[in-house]
Amino acid sequence: MTAVPDALPKRVRLSTLTTLGVGGEAELWVAETTGELAAATRAPYRVLGAGSNLLVADAGVGERVIKLGRAYNDVRGFGAGHGSAHDVWLGAATPLPGLVRRAAEVGWSGLEGLLGVPAVLGGAVAMNAGTRFGEMSDTLREVEVFVAGGLERLPADALGLSYRHSSLPPGAVLTRVRLRLTPSSPERVRAQLARVDAARQGQPKSKSAGCAFKNPPGDSAGRLIDAAGLKGLRVGQAVVSPEHGNFIVNIGGATAADIVRLLELIRARVGTPLRAEWELWGFGPGTLKEVTCAALSS
Repeated sequence: MTAVPDALPKRVRLSTLTTLGVGGEAELWVAETTGELAAATRAPYRVLGAGSNLLVADAGVGERVIKLGRAYNDVRGFGAGHGSAHDVWLGAATPLPGLVRRAAEVGWSGLEGLLGVPAVLGGAVAMNAGTRFGEMSDTLREVEVFVAGGLERLPADALGLSYRHSSLPPGAVLTRVRLRLTPSSPERVRAQLARVDAARQGQPKSKSAGCAFKNPPGDSAGRLIDAAGLKGLRVGQAVVSPEHGNFIVNIGGATAADIVRLLELIRARVGTPLRAEWELWGFGPGTLKEVTCAALSS
């Protein structure tokens, strides 16, 4: 099947599509249909969601980058006609912040703990995104994926969901997600959102990719970084946020090399091994992610 013009490749700087605002060029395909996904996946590829939880190398990536288009975004239609049914299917490109707000408007509970997570549903499932108030696995029941040229459905318990981790089939592109939510009232949902929001007021508003490191067992990466006196530590235009130690912020013109160097300095100065929470694109062996994992497994 021939891809329609919107799905044809174009060169873009990934810094324009990531929340951290860094990253070099790649070939971008925006897919609106299964046929366009089939065309886009005929060469080596990566899948981009909202661009959070991601650090892209300054040189970009050689693989094509696939992004789901508006056809996979159901935020505007959410809540209409669902009645009291608990389960709802939503496109994987549905923005999570908008979905959380929409759920509050119509009185559906279950997503409040995800307030402030800057992701689309597919990316949130892929990393089992969450906060201390809840994570995607709490409401996830089933996913639809495009894999090996066709669509398959997988139950949530087949995804190996754990702390900031899932085990999707190799090469799978999440297309739709089935959530189980609880009918409530807008007043009750908004009250819970207010409690979650009050607890996250210390997070920075500058460009970031979310928490840089996973919390080690029984502790907090942010607390460890703060205890080491590293808030405000700077390399180039990349800074450890003064508001929250587990956030790296781009104060204007930071490079991926600046950020990797800053992350390495943090790891060297914190006594407890820290494992990267971000996904790294375009970096070779021996960079932060590989070194961190090796250190933790030794």
